[in-house]
Amino acid sequence: MISNSPLWGIDLGGTKVEGVIMDPQNPTSPIHRLRRDTEASRGYEHIVSQIVAVIQDLESSSGLPHPSTIGIGTPGVVEPITGSLKNSNTTCLNGRPLRDDLSLALKCDVVMANDANCFALAEALCGAARNAEVVLGLILGTGVGGGIVINGQVLNGHHGIAGEWGHNPLCGESRLCYCGRKGCVESVIAGPSLERFYHENGGQKVRLPEIVSRSTAGDLLANQTLELLRSKFAEAIAAVMNILDPDVIVIGGGVGNISLLYDEATREAILRHLFNSEMTTRIIPPQLGDSAGVFGAALLTA
Repeated sequence: MISNSPLWGIDLGGTKVEGVIMDPQNPTSPIHRLRRDTEASRGYEHIVSQIVAVIQDLESSSGLPHPSTIGIGTPGVVEPITGSLKNSNTTCLNGRPLRDDLSLALKCDVVMANDANCFALAEALCGAARNAEVVLGLILGTGVGGGIVINGQVLNGHHGIAGEWGHNPLCGESRLCYCGRKGCVESVIAGPSLERFYHENGGQKVRLPEIVSRSTAGDLLANQTLELLRSKFAEAIAAVMNILDPDVIVIGGGVGNISLLYDEATREAILRHLFNSEMTTRIIPPQLGDSAGVFGAALLTA
């Protein structure tokens, strides 16, 4: 049950630190919301100080007392055994006890989850997947990640990696991923991976929205690129569905704006890999847009 007290959250990104104070009775209309640049190149201690500064700004602008608990969404996840952050593309955070350091600096309890989990939680509690029992929130953009929410609670998993479908292997794929493995979902259908496919097969070096436009105009290579997205997305997500069997899948990120992910042909492609004779899972775009991350962080404290 969501409390009646204001909920405080921070969305820590590679370029911005965004803070919010939410009214739990009207969660999509924040009381206050503001941001500062992360300035990640200045290092770990500076990032911690930027988060503290955002909370101080929120206190000053709202006039509310200092919160007892703050929810924080991060790139990467907390290692359950050591409490250190791992798998973050803001690499100076890796191996550091970010949760403990922030709790000390902010003088309050800190609840932390990765950004995909925060996205999934926000969409499950007050967005597109509201009232669904099992929600899979996908981030499909520059990278590929995911979060799982069951009965309104984030599933973190034993190693803290629940939902990380972006680093499952795809059949017949061998491209080296930044993680050191080959054939990962992220290395094939993330935005930069699709752009690379188009360019390496004879197309110009253009961004994904342009490839989508060219496909609409009849560019055969652009069509091939989007069909690669369809077929490999179907293979990748069916593997997750065979284990989790979610009620709703919500797709965030820039690649998630491509309409073919939601059409009947994609559903049929998924069904070919699914251990079932029909596929009735809803696959939908998000409702909360770029608000989902910071809203989900605040909802961690509910």
